[in-house]
Order: sequence, then structure tokens, then C-alpha cells
Amino acid sequence: MSPRVVLVGLPGAGKTTVGRELAGRLAVPFADSDDLIVEMTGRAIGEIFTHDGEPGFRAVEATAVTDALLDFDGVLALGGGAVTAAEVREALRAVPSPVVLLIAELEELLERVGGSHHRPLLSGDAALRLADLSEARDGLYREVAVATVDTSRRSVAEVVDAVLAQLRLAGDVVE
Repeated sequence: MSPRVVLVGLPGAGKTTVGRELAGRLAVPFADSDDLIVEMTGRAIGEIFTHDGEPGFRAVEATAVTDALLDFDGVLALGGGAVTAAEVREALRAVPSPVVLLIAELEELLERVGGSHHRPLLSGDAALRLADLSEARDGLYREVAVATVDTSRRSVAEVVDAVLAQLRLAGDVVE
């Protein structure tokens, strides 16, 4: 068993929102890796970052994601930095689940995450942080993705339609 679809992308790209709608459309469960981490540890994401630092968080995240890739059969949205772990990228390549990269323009990402206090990596200058994260992660996202969908200026339904269309084009029919 593995997820029907895995969504990756920067914070604010729409992974959770699109993932929920996509799961509903496919009549399968939805899971967000951040929620899985909280379930697994009993701790909030911010608390893990504060007490264990980013390396400690990434280790827990890698475990939660690799477990979900083996045991979850719905739509799975990964935290924006999950792909920074080599073991996560390796696990994504090992399962038959199609991975879709959701992207958006920086201004739109900022609008969506602006003032967010539950995203530890965006504290301070969120625009600069998002630009840095984009530069550092773009190649990693593209390494694991079979399709890319721009969520900028699109409704959730339009993005879900585009995800399904891209998966059909890639030969990964999930419906």
C-alpha cells in the first residue's frame, strides 16, 4: 500500500488545501505529514523546532513520511522541507506513488503564509526566507516530481483539475 498521490512544494503552495480537495474528489483519505508528526510525537511542530532544532525535526519528519509512504493509501501532503532529507527522496522514488510539485509566485506564497506564526522557518523576513527556501529546494522538488502544477491565481477546484490532468499525461491515472 502506498499513497495515491503525494504533494510537495514550498509553504503556501497549497499542498494541504489542494490535498484535501483532491482526496475528496478521489474518495480516499487525506494526511498532512505535519499532522502525522504531531500524532507520532505528541508535540507541536514549533515545540519540536524549539527544543530539538531543525535537524531533530527533520529526523522525526523523515520517519513519519517514510512510514506514511508504506502504510497510507490516500493523498499525502508533505511539509515543505521534507524533500531535503535524502532518505525521503529515496523513499519517494521507491514507491509507485506519483509526486506532484505545487508551485506559486512568491507574492502569492507570501500572501498565503503572511503573518503565520506556526511556520518556524519563515520567522523574520518571510519574503527573503521563502526566496532562499525556493532556491535551495527547487531542484529537490523537481528530482522527485512527475508533474508540476502552478497554483497561482487559481481556485482550489482548478488546481485539482490541473493535478489530475497532469497525472493523466504522465500516465499516473489515480481516479
